[in-house]
Amino acid sequence: MKQLKWALGLVALLVLSSCSSNPFLKQYSGPKVTQILVEKDSRQMYLLHNKRVLKAYDISLGFAPTGDKLKEGDGRTPEGLYFIDRRNPQSRFHLSLGINYPNARDRAEARAEGVDPGGDIFIHGRPKRFRNGVEDWTAGCIAVTDEEIEEIYAMVEVGTPIFIKP
Repeated sequence: MKQLKWALGLVALLVLSSCSSNPFLKQYSGPKVTQILVEKDSRQMYLLHNKRVLKAYDISLGFAPTGDKLKEGDGRTPEGLYFIDRRNPQSRFHLSLGINYPNARDRAEARAEGVDPGGDIFIHGRPKRFRNGVEDWTAGCIAVTDEEIEEIYAMVEVGTPIFIKP
């Protein structure tokens, strides 16, 4: 009887732990991603270890992809040096990594223009209607496939610098 209670308790523990984990969270044990490089013009994102490219991805950008982000709602993806500042396993776009936009420079530029710089810029997955990957559709974020964001999410740590080039 004692063994049956122990076995049932173990089964219950395993069931509860499997319910709370995100099935999309992969593990990564390769070289550390030391920086992310985004080239808006070529719609490419690179995960680098020092100067060596670990992975490259085709990306979608904001619906107005040319130029630096200035204000909320402009549909532009920011340009410059930023950092990954948060991880969101409950993103409405599958998984997401937050970019620390706006930084002090962005806030100063927006203030000088009398506008709100906006925020909530992420690297994230794609909803079904944009899975073809050929359209720029985000509000300023960087989008990859859901499978790719699972890989990126596992590889990239909070604090990783991201340089977004025009």
